[in-house]
Amino acid sequence: MQYIHQNMFCSTRVCIVSGSKFVPDITHRNNARTHRTQTHTSHILAIAPLPPATMISLTNALRPAAWRGTLHGARRVAAATATARDASTLIVSEPSHEPTLPAATLSAVTAAAQLDGGSGDITLLTVTDDTHPPVDPARLPTEVGAVLRAEVGSGALLAETAAAAVAAACEQGAFTHVMAASSKFGTNMVPRAGAMLGVSPVPDVVEILAEDTFVRPIYAGNALAKVRTTDAPLKMLTIRPTAFEKAEPSGSDAATADLAVPVNNLTEWAGESVSKSDRPDLGSASVVVSGGRGMKSGDNFPLLEALADKLGGAGGAPRAAVDAGFVPNDLQVGQTGKVVAPDLYIAVGISGAIQHLSGMKDSKTIVAINKDPEAPIFQVADYGLVEDLFVAVPDLADKI
Repeated sequence: MQYIHQNMFCSTRVCIVSGSKFVPDITHRNNARTHRTQTHTSHILAIAPLPPATMISLTNALRPAAWRGTLHGARRVAAATATARDASTLIVSEPSHEPTLPAATLSAVTAAAQLDGGSGDITLLTVTDDTHPPVDPARLPTEVGAVLRAEVGSGALLAETAAAAVAAACEQGAFTHVMAASSKFGTNMVPRAGAMLGVSPVPDVVEILAEDTFVRPIYAGNALAKVRTTDAPLKMLTIRPTAFEKAEPSGSDAATADLAVPVNNLTEWAGESVSKSDRPDLGSASVVVSGGRGMKSGDNFPLLEALADKLGGAGGAPRAAVDAGFVPNDLQVGQTGKVVAPDLYIAVGISGAIQHLSGMKDSKTIVAINKDPEAPIFQVADYGLVEDLFVAVPDLADKI
């Protein structure tokens, strides 16, 4: 599979895509939550007639290097003759300062269990250092059958270190899939690991249809693309944690083995600065209260913090509020921030830009408070209140 947005040439006459053919089959809904686009796999496909000579030149220009006799091409030709086998998935765990699996990794375990009808093997890869302890086996989901532990001196968060660990694990085990969460860590590491292994990753998967067929959002979540990867025998993907339920960490008797990782001489870990809060983590909170530009100033955000504290929730904000300096960027929700799907999302003074909606529209219940009745946020809200937020929020907090 080639990335959908790569090698795409569009005009009024022709649309040529390397790796996937788009067949219009779009289902519209009354709100901005979902539009669905079906895709079907082919190598080079043209939509609209072109002269033969033009087609030949364009096909040669767009043909991936993997099909022109390179090392990766030789791997794929050899893989085409390999016999099929049961799914065996390697999950790369998110780094954690606690001996527990992060919520995003628990979602990845659920996604991996859907491959091969739930009968495949799941191996967990953890990259640990002095500040990121190994996971406690008693806190592992039962779906995990084995654990590979890569201990590094420092820099467990470095993409170079984690990607080298993935490559080393794949050399030892015959995995059919490598999976990670579509987080800042995962999206930084997986492309590098894919380049090392000669595999094109499928990013941000929200649904698994088959071992080689997945659904992922495109156009800031306005469309869902059905993608089939032709990589074999190894496939790589990142999953959107909010699209899969978290596996229950009820304990596992998984065998643990150490993994030797080559020394990383490319980069050096300098340190990290992590803000601490008594409130739940934004990415895993069951309630999120977000404020936008309608808050007018960062000095007014204590109104939302009081409401969030009463609900036991976390605070959030769209990019506009972050860029204005109202709140720090670790509270940003949206396409370029965190993707959340809490049980309750309260949007206060947020107009509803598509970049923000892509990060919260999967919330189970959305409540919007805005004095503008034409605000786009009301199109995706389950409940809407047209009222001045400086009146509505204190009244709501007093009644809880």
